[in-house]
This record gives sequence, structure tokens and C-alpha cells, in this order.
Amino acid sequence: MDLEAESHRNDHLKRESWRTVLTLAYQSLGVVYGDLSMSPLYVYKSTFAEDIRHSETNEEIYGVLSFVFWTLTLVPLLKYVFIVLRADDNGEGGTFALYSLLCRHARVNSLPNCHVADEELSEYRRDGARLSPRAGFGRKLKSTLERHGALQRLLLVLALIGACMVIGDGVLTPAISVFSAVSGLELSMSEKHHKYVEVPVACVILIGLFALQHYGTHRVGFLFAPVMTMWLLCISAIGVYNIFSWNPHIYQALSPHYMYIFLKKTRRGAWMSLGGILLCITGSEAMFADLGHFSQLSIKIAFTFMVYPSLILAYMGQAAYLSHHHVMERDNKIGFYVSVPGKLRWPVLVIAISAAVVGSQAIITGTFSIIKQCSALGCFPRVKIVHTSSKIHGQIYIPEINWMLMVLCLAITIGFRDTKHMGNASGLAVITVMLVTTCLMSLVIVLCWHQRVIVAICFILLFGTIEVLFFSASLIKFFEGAWVPIALASVFLVVMYIWHYGTLKAYEHDLQNKVSIDWILGVGKNLGIVRVQGIGLIHTELVYGIPAIFSHLVTNLPAFHQVLVFLCIKSVPIPHVRHKERFLVGRIGSREHMIYRCIVRYGYRDVHKDDVEFERDLVCSIAEFIHSQGTGATTGNGGFPREDGRMTVVGTCSSHPDGIQMSEDEKDPAELPSSSEQKEINSPPQARSRKKVRFIMPESPKMDHAAREELHHLTEAREAGIAYIRGHYYVKAKRGSGLIRRLAINFGYDFLRRNCRSETHAISMPHACSIEVGMVCHI
Repeated sequence: MDLEAESHRNDHLKRESWRTVLTLAYQSLGVVYGDLSMSPLYVYKSTFAEDIRHSETNEEIYGVLSFVFWTLTLVPLLKYVFIVLRADDNGEGGTFALYSLLCRHARVNSLPNCHVADEELSEYRRDGARLSPRAGFGRKLKSTLERHGALQRLLLVLALIGACMVIGDGVLTPAISVFSAVSGLELSMSEKHHKYVEVPVACVILIGLFALQHYGTHRVGFLFAPVMTMWLLCISAIGVYNIFSWNPHIYQALSPHYMYIFLKKTRRGAWMSLGGILLCITGSEAMFADLGHFSQLSIKIAFTFMVYPSLILAYMGQAAYLSHHHVMERDNKIGFYVSVPGKLRWPVLVIAISAAVVGSQAIITGTFSIIKQCSALGCFPRVKIVHTSSKIHGQIYIPEINWMLMVLCLAITIGFRDTKHMGNASGLAVITVMLVTTCLMSLVIVLCWHQRVIVAICFILLFGTIEVLFFSASLIKFFEGAWVPIALASVFLVVMYIWHYGTLKAYEHDLQNKVSIDWILGVGKNLGIVRVQGIGLIHTELVYGIPAIFSHLVTNLPAFHQVLVFLCIKSVPIPHVRHKERFLVGRIGSREHMIYRCIVRYGYRDVHKDDVEFERDLVCSIAEFIHSQGTGATTGNGGFPREDGRMTVVGTCSSHPDGIQMSEDEKDPAELPSSSEQKEINSPPQARSRKKVRFIMPESPKMDHAAREELHHLTEAREAGIAYIRGHYYVKAKRGSGLIRRLAINFGYDFLRRNCRSETHAISMPHACSIEVGMVCHI
């Protein structure tokens, strides 16, 4: 009977698991495949724009269909679904996920303020980052990357190029998707009038799309998957109808033989037309980039059993229709809508516009996500990041980027006014991202997967050759629209690299000018430094030493707070840091000084907390550190502190509900997790007129008197309030610096620092509680 019950339980778990996977696969249709699913609107129209003509022999249309079929099979299906999706960074995907993997395995991290304790993080060690490649070439490659700074910078620039092209795609995809969807209006009116309708209608839709971004997608997100499902079923049904109505033998064109005939007949025209054929795989990178929102299996199921067959049927149906329609009155006769039965054109137009909006929304959200990752890794100026949903992971909104994308998108739509130039621009952006992914993947195969170098070479030869061929065909159309992504990427790349370079040099300046606690205490006796009530949080990028801004502060204002915390909020090259490993807390000087160092670690996909919750977690982590030292606890599991040199790993309040909890104001300690085994430490009697603070502690070995006094002082200081102290640097290049460095630092980096968000916005510092210490910084 027990065996039967266990069997039923296992069957139920399997059903639940598959139900979850299939639900995720259905939801991914509206988030991941919007761009890829819209490609049938403009692939044939872009391919037959000028370079080749559709003749009576049908050799051109058969050759294009064969190219489309094998491109879809080799790149999205074989490369991404079966290979690239396996290179996830603890469940996250994208260009920076590959770069993050390489940073951990080859120690080429671009973040300057690394700490040895970061390598002990659970997510850091999960993928075997400490293991060395078994092959001799892999070990040599790893040591070469670690020794040569130029190669590390080249790797960073490669990742940044991929990120910049993703941002460029965020400008181009909404423009070409919406414009192509709206182009169906041209079949319902004369050529003389539709020119005055297409662009205004597309611009109105785009303005509405970007204007609604600040509401987030969680309110209408449930519509995304049904809309894209309806679109995929629509194009596949139309494709089947056209196949049986016009050319049931069109499947023969899938043979590679027709590719050879096509190349032989059209020669240079065939090569030029590859820029249009390339558009059939736009959006393939989204399968990898959006991996963190879904699972590998769900994305594979959705593409293999829904998206891929629908796209193939749609392209076959268009080719079947065109194989019996050779007389072209206007350019739109090659487009998608001409193959739609007349009675269905208006319903299909409505569905297409809805699907274009959904596909555009997905790429805009992806652009916000990649900029957040770049900013977290110190490669993009600080921007305001608004989390539009507390339930759905990754739903963010960046106001500055949103309006910039809208202006650029409208400029592209109004400036080009046709899918040919937009397609050339979008194709170059897409294929560049794919080339970057191929290059990084070849390194991942050797350094992270520990495969032989011959496997990486085969990967590059197969997919790199295909992508270089498409890249060359796109690049040759530089003056026909392909210059746009290059211009956009160049601007963003310069901004990113200047910001990263300036940030790195500013950190090195802080590191060289740091002071010791002995110097501070020695100066304190001469200056007569006094301690004022409250907690002073000194924001610094240093993980060791005391920043120069503090010495500058006390020499000009000889006073600092009763409790002093040197706070370092840093990012680590992993997507997420567990709550129980969030804080690293240590003591500076002796116990009576009440000076602490706290390092708060976030992954590049983590959500930063607001100031109230952050302050609460910070104070609780210091109290947990004091408690652990007072009871002699040095190790612990489940979120409790454990020693790591001079620093102790402490989790947030939520990660150890049985640990120390803090009650403030109106909260009754009875509301917190408490029992007969818990003890309460109140604030001193003289402080009762102010905000009430209590620490509720679990039963533990008896805490020594010094630790109890330290907790009393911390309680009193918390009641007095918290002040944020940060440095405001006036950055200048050193004397004797070269012209390029002076331009980059004195103008570029200084301009970005003055006009981007300050730390008060980046880490939610209350403005009224902030103190700025001005300093001139020569870097």
C-alpha cells in the first residue's frame, strides 16, 4: 500500500512538473518570440527589393526559400536551442551571462573591488569555476588571459559591442515591426495616398507604445502569449492554404540543390540578397537573452513545436503563392499581405499590428535589462531603474533610456520610410550580436565546459562561417541603412568604455589614497574629535582600508557619529546573490571604537531594496555580527554568520527568521517571531522619548557583557537616526596625460558624472539624510 501511494505521489509530481514546463513554454511565446515571429512580414520584400528579380522559372523564389529554411534550421534550432542555451549563467542568458562565466573561470573580472569572499558564494561555485581545464590548450589559454590585460580589455570590448548592438536592435526592431505591420494598409488604398498614412499611423503606434512603458507590462502581459499564439496560428494557416491552393510541391524547394542553382544564376545578386534573408532569424538571440525568465526546456519546446513549424509553413506558403504570380505591378506585390486572401486582410492586419506591438515590447524590455546589467557591472552610467512589478522578475523601466529609444525610433521611421533600409540596419545589428555570441561561446566551450579545442574550432567553422557570410552581405549595404546600427553602437560603446575607464581610475585613486584607522585615531587625539549620536554610513567603493573622503571630513569637521559604518555596495559577476549571503560584516579597530565595515553584494540581475528595508537589514546584520562574536559563534548554516577571515557572512532578516529581529516604532515585539526562548534588548531608558528600537534575540549561549553593551550602543544610535556620507569628486586628468586621456576624463567622464544619476538615486539614499564631501580627484 505504501509503494502504491509513493507511485501515485511521483506521478502527481511529474504531472505538476510538465504542467509548469508547458505553461512556461506558452508564456514564452509572448515574451521571447515576438521579434522572430514577425519576420515573415518583411523577409521576402527585403530580399527582392533590388538585388534579384522574381522570374518565370521560379529559381529565385525556390532558392530564397531554401536559404530561409536552412538558415532557420542551423542558427536558431541547432545553434541556439541545442548548444547556446546550455551555456547559462545560473539560469541567466545573454551576452553578459557568457562574459560573466568567463570572468569567473579565467579571472578576468572587469570589476575592481573584488573580495576573496566573493568566490565562496554558492552561485559562484555552482558551475565549477574553480576547476581548471583538463586540456593543455585550455590551461594555456586561461593563463594567457589572466596575464595579459590587453586581452582582458579586448574581451570586455567584445561583450560591450554585443550589448551596444542589442541596444541598437531596441531602436530598429519596433520601427521595422510596426511599419511592416502597418504597410498592409497600402493594399486597401492607392499608392498616392498610402504614403501619407503609413508613416503617421506607425508613429502614433510607436509613441503610444513608449508612452505606456512606465506602467509596466504586468497589467497586460497576460495578453502577450494569446496574441502571439493567434499570430503564429494565423500565418501557419495562411501558409497551408497557399501551399495547397497554389503549389503543393513547394516542399521540394527545401532541398539545398536550389541554393546552388540560385547562387549560380544570380551570382553577386544572391550574395547581396543575403542581407534580406538574414532577417528571418532576427530575434533568435532573445531565446538566450530571456532565459532567466523561463527555463531551457520550456524555450526549446516552444520553438521546436510551435514557432519553428509555423515560420516554415508561413515562408513556404508565401513562396507557393509567388511561384504562380510573376507580374509585379508594385513593390508591395512581393510583400506578406498580398498572399493573404482578400477577405482576411483586415483581420490579419489587426492581428499583425497587435503582434508587432507585443514583439516590440519584448525587445524594449530586453534593452532595459541589458542596460541594467551593464550598469551593475560598471560599464554604463547610473540611471534611474523603476521596478514596475513586485511579482514578475525582470520587469523594469528606465525613463531616460525609454524616451531616447522613442526619439531614435521615430527618427528611423520618418527618415527611412521603407522596410528596405530598416531591414538592412536591423540585419547588421542582429548578425553582429550573433557573431559576438559565437566568439564568446568558443571560449566558454574550452574554459568553462573543459572541452577540447577541436570542438570550439568546429563550432566557429560551422556557425562563424555562416554568420560572417551574412555579416559581409549586410555590411556591403552600409550606405543603404546599415550605417545606423554602427553609428548607434559606436556612440554607446564610447560612452560605456569612457565610464568604465573613469570608474576604474577613480577606484585606483581611492585605493592609493586610503588611510589606516590608526592614523584616524592618532589625528583624533590632536584635533579633539567628538562622537555625535546616530549611525554614519560612509559610502565607499573600497573593500579594504578607509577612504580619503573620511580623512578629509574629520580634518575639516572634527566629529563623527557614535556608530560608524564604511558601506560598500558592490556587484559581483553572478546573476543573483542569495539573501543569506548578502552582507559581509567586519570590525575596524577595537570594539570600543564602534567602527564597522559592511560589504553588500548584489548580482547583476538582483533588485536593490528601498532605503527603509535596506537600513533595517543593515542594522540587523551588524547586530547579528555583534551577537555572533559575543557568543563565540563562528560558523552556521541556513543563513547564520560564519567567519571568513576578518569578515563575517551575514544574511538579511528574511533569510534567518530565527535569528536577531528588530522592532521599531509602533511594532509590538509580539508580532515578530518570538517564543519563550527569545530575549529582548531595549534601548536605554533615557532614549524612550524618541523612536523605540528593540532587538529580539534567539536563545543562545550566554552573551558576554561587552557584546551586550555594544548592542545597547547600536540600539541608541539607530534611534538617533542614520546619516549617509558620500564623496563628491571633481575629476581631472593628471598632469602630463595624453590628449585622448584628457579628453576622455576632463570632458567625457566629467560630463557623464555631472549628468547621470548620483548614488543617492542609485542606492535609494534619503536626500535629506545625505552629506556630500567634495574632493578634487586627479586620475
